[in-house]
Amino acid sequence: MSSAKTLHDLTATSDYDPNSMPVEKAREHIRAFLSPVTTVERLSIRATLGRVLAEDVISPVNVPQHDNSAMDGYAVRFADLKSDAESTLKIVGASFAGKPFQGTLAAGQAVRIMTGAVIPAGADSVVQQERARACADQVSVMPLSKKGTNTRSAGEDLRAGEAALKRGQPIRPAEIGMMASLGIGEVAVYRKLRVAFFSTGDELVAVGTPLGPGQIYDSNRYTIYGLLVRLGCEVLDMGVIRDTPEDVEQAFKDAARSADVVITSGGVSVGEADYVKQVLDRLGEVLFWKIAMKPGRPLAYGKIGDAHFFGLPGNPVAVMVTFYQFVRDALLHLQGQTRAIPLPTQKVLCTSPIKKAPGRTEFQRGILSRDATGQWSVRTTGDQGSGILSSMSQANCFIILPTDQGNVPAGSEVDIQLLEGLI
Repeated sequence: MSSAKTLHDLTATSDYDPNSMPVEKAREHIRAFLSPVTTVERLSIRATLGRVLAEDVISPVNVPQHDNSAMDGYAVRFADLKSDAESTLKIVGASFAGKPFQGTLAAGQAVRIMTGAVIPAGADSVVQQERARACADQVSVMPLSKKGTNTRSAGEDLRAGEAALKRGQPIRPAEIGMMASLGIGEVAVYRKLRVAFFSTGDELVAVGTPLGPGQIYDSNRYTIYGLLVRLGCEVLDMGVIRDTPEDVEQAFKDAARSADVVITSGGVSVGEADYVKQVLDRLGEVLFWKIAMKPGRPLAYGKIGDAHFFGLPGNPVAVMVTFYQFVRDALLHLQGQTRAIPLPTQKVLCTSPIKKAPGRTEFQRGILSRDATGQWSVRTTGDQGSGILSSMSQANCFIILPTDQGNVPAGSEVDIQLLEGLI
């Protein structure tokens, strides 16, 4: 997973500033060093949900396989129909899905047909049943505007030999159903991305252990675990690492040997554990340590050997914000997704005033709702402190405030980013 471009190539440029990296510039720099996994494995399609296709899926058949009816009604010859009055035809049989009519339609004849059933030989159009009146073995049908009405041609959705799904496409329930409809039971996918993560901080205590003076429970590892599992990663939880140079260095070495990506929580702020930077300088390279954003200013990205490194902040909300804004996109690319979708945004009215000083991009937690008239609006969750994890639980979106934005009066239009379904 190495890249021809090195971190040194970028840091040598004159406009590079690792201490005030704008959000979009940081995203661009990270993407420049992402090389997807290449190891491939073949799996039953039922085992591929959430994985990424490692090859095009070629259709072995036409879809649909036969000319068929798009409606319940009567298969007819367009040439038999009058253009300005009803036509009376003789019913000579029926065509059902899976049980086609075996004969050939002659002049003046019609065949009762169901949706999805094969169009009989000789027929070229279908009159829907609401435009027909049957009596005994005859049917009176209304005119059609053109030949081929209410029919679906063989191969109009997909022709045999064409790519039904492309390499790099994530596999969702729709893709599983698509492959099954083609009779494909096994497919090649990229292996799961391996991600190792740990927290640093002597104040952190594992869940289930009584708290001592000044200690807190390590919630960040549980949050990161959930985020990674929802993205379909293979996770390696390395626990809480003691704040000593030796322990941190060994943890980085072990993680880089075992995983494609290493994620840490805490220890990357100015004044915090300076030896973390020293250890990373010895083991690899770091592209930047700070982002011009709030929350989440202390954010590091770099490489340790071939492993990518993300140093997330220690504050719980900042962990989630930086993961959504940077790590998610990177992991999707590394998984092999060639069409990783950026987080969508939309503009809505903000009903609560927001305090903001220009200088950093802010991602405030918001609650998007719709009133009785159908009008969408957003309000903040309240206090936006980066340690208030409940704000992420209450929120269903981010309110994005650009770098040069100042205070936002109530009633202003703002950009939001929906959270549900993104990972």
